[in-house]
Amino acid sequence: MDPQLEYNMNHGSRGLALIFNHENFHWTLRLNQRRGTQADSINLECRLRNLGFTVHVHKDICTTEFHQVILQAAKADHSGFDCFVCAVFTHGEPGTLYTKDGLVKTNDILEQFRGTECPSLVGKPKIFIFQACRGDKHDEPVLVETDAVDHHLVPEENVVVADAGIAPTLPSAADFLLCYSVAEGYYSHRETVNGSWYIQDLVTALERHGSELELLELLTLVNRMVAARCVDRSNDIKSLGKKQVPCFLSMLTRKLYFRVKKPTNQIA
Repeated sequence: MDPQLEYNMNHGSRGLALIFNHENFHWTLRLNQRRGTQADSINLECRLRNLGFTVHVHKDICTTEFHQVILQAAKADHSGFDCFVCAVFTHGEPGTLYTKDGLVKTNDILEQFRGTECPSLVGKPKIFIFQACRGDKHDEPVLVETDAVDHHLVPEENVVVADAGIAPTLPSAADFLLCYSVAEGYYSHRETVNGSWYIQDLVTALERHGSELELLELLTLVNRMVAARCVDRSNDIKSLGKKQVPCFLSMLTRKLYFRVKKPTNQIA
């Protein structure tokens, strides 16, 4: 393949990956605990490390600290890195994401990584993964099924719950890839033991095909894997048998592969 059609993934390091994992929230926000999210965090961290990323995990942090971490990452020197990844697991509302004690605007996060703010990532993939709802509707099944909500959890049972909504808009910049656990307007679902369907299937796909499939092809596979799921346990009867389909919005300008890196002395 013409090298000009692919991103250069032969820098000295794969890059920095941030994981913001929110499970518990200040009582004033009146948000449910996100049981199962720790499994998502552990599994994605492991897979990203195996792909060569330097991973920093931030658990249940406040709004001020969230902004500080994002700003520090944006101001860092990424010149020796292939790309950048930021994953956020939380509840949300249209255009916003919850921290432990408040809200952050999704676009405020993305703006920090535009070329004018983060020049060392110009021309490099900037990948954002959002595990949160993007609305308050259930996707009705046609032939297959999938979804459910639960507000009265049974201890140790792996039931399915919904994360509250997110509907961010796109940054008008190249080399961004925004990965959503569900299409805009719909619930995203999470098992209280195993974690969210989306992160489970994303991690599985990366484990099986991460070093060989082009990333957008892999994300399409993840869409199919999640769409094939079906909820069979929930305390909300109305939620049984629903569906969930992830989506991604790509402004990438080249193909993106996470092939196994060659030893430094073999890199041309």
